[in-house]
Amino acid sequence: MSRSSRHSPERATRRDFLRTATAVGAGIALARTAAANAADPAPPTTRPSPLRIGVFLSTFTENPFEAKLDAVKANGLDCIQFSTDCVGLPPMPDRIDPEMIARIRAECAARGIEIASIQGTFNMCHPDADYRAGGLRRLGVLAAAAQQLGVPRIHLCTGTRDRISMWRRHPANNTPEAWQDMAATVREAVELTRPTGVTLAFEPEVNNVVDSAWKARRLLDEINSPRLKVTMDGSNLFHAGEFPRMAQILDESFALVGKDVVMAHAKDVSHDGDAGHEPAGHGKLDYPRYVALLHRYAPNAPLLLHGLSEQQVPDCVAFLRAKIERLPKR
Repeated sequence: MSRSSRHSPERATRRDFLRTATAVGAGIALARTAAANAADPAPPTTRPSPLRIGVFLSTFTENPFEAKLDAVKANGLDCIQFSTDCVGLPPMPDRIDPEMIARIRAECAARGIEIASIQGTFNMCHPDADYRAGGLRRLGVLAAAAQQLGVPRIHLCTGTRDRISMWRRHPANNTPEAWQDMAATVREAVELTRPTGVTLAFEPEVNNVVDSAWKARRLLDEINSPRLKVTMDGSNLFHAGEFPRMAQILDESFALVGKDVVMAHAKDVSHDGDAGHEPAGHGKLDYPRYVALLHRYAPNAPLLLHGLSEQQVPDCVAFLRAKIERLPKR
């Protein structure tokens, strides 16, 4: 998406937020202070950070499902993002048998593994209304399963006008019609899943309709539900030409939506203008700053590795732990 096309739809958004400029500025200042502290070569703290490292269960190729859980434990982790394809179902199934739900619950409990979230991503801005309706129906299936499993969150993306891939940018993403369709789908998702009590956490992503923290703030305020929150991924925030402003964009993003972050993803990014696809520590993301901002704004949000092979998990876990251990004491 070009810089010019990105700025046009945000003019209204920025006007909407002028009334909160003072508060946002204060939040940015706090974020910069935390990030500066993290960048200093301070000695490791003696008290561990509450930031908890987890991993996408789909990272592991072992079968059956139980072997994937064993691989999680073998890497010293006890927190996952679960997707139904890990148990041989479609990513967005039409039905999950009670026996399967009981199996998932029992096997995770036996290993002391917490399911931090279920992946429920579908294209919430697809141009075909029937497609969006089908996604909502299947989201209801996942929400019912989450309730039975005691899973507090479902991870979402806001989607794109691209008909093939919900992760591919489309020129029409910036149109009022795209926003209206996406926001209506999100609003219906919140209402549909209300009886289950699950929290829906969407991810700002440069290729999606919500492609910045400003737009994430706009969506949160527009829907105005305590059950709509944010999944933060620091590697997904940089439009073309924005790498030189990485620190500012990270600070601003957390100042805008940090209080609504309930989950975070850990991967890396090698170039701006696209979402990151590299394992954590293998790209250019300012991880000391990213982790420091999570520590300040969302210390209880699980930090979930993805975009890596199972062979890369041990090194990436060690990379994150080293960054977390160097955080200042709270």
